[in-house]
Amino acid sequence: MPSGNDHLEGKLRRVLLSSEEALTLEVRGATNAAVLVPLYLDRGRLHAVFTKRHDDLRRHPGEISFPGGRYDEGEPDLRATALREAHEEIGLPADAVEIVGALQPTPTIATGYAVYPFVGLIEAGRTWSPSAGEVAEVLELALDTLLAGYARRRLIRRGVPIRTDTYVVGQNLIWGATARILADLFDRIGPLLRDAESAGPVRPSRSAR
Repeated sequence: MPSGNDHLEGKLRRVLLSSEEALTLEVRGATNAAVLVPLYLDRGRLHAVFTKRHDDLRRHPGEISFPGGRYDEGEPDLRATALREAHEEIGLPADAVEIVGALQPTPTIATGYAVYPFVGLIEAGRTWSPSAGEVAEVLELALDTLLAGYARRRLIRRGVPIRTDTYVVGQNLIWGATARILADLFDRIGPLLRDAESAGPVRPSRSAR
């Protein structure tokens, strides 16, 4: 990890869950899964890396998520799952990631996964190799831009109207488990965003709503 990220790494470790603590938490879901939340600093702004899934996939078609997937039997733990999936989905090698902590695990309502998010620092300016069969596009979005696109919106999913937290950047809509992971991230690093990026007011924490 470049020395320029050392200061950021220390701040993130102080506000995130430790990976070890996160692994002890239980969440409803028949299948354990993990995602990597890749962050990088570029010109004073924190960015996150997402995948946009192909529209013809059976599970979560066309949705935007962090790279990740289900735990494979024999893997050391869910951190290894997150790193493996990031390598498979976007070509991010495990040795290019510094895991700095974790976020609250969350269930997926429709597909029954218990998703454990791990936050990793990476270098800016990487070239991606998206999985041809799964990933339609790799998205790099500034966190302050994501915050500006936050709103409670009414969506129709499987014919059922729901009102839920969403983040919109251009034509890109983030909702569901990924939006819940982002909400936890913003709740934890809001002061860091204000201090480091001068991003303006941060969305009120979930406890205040």
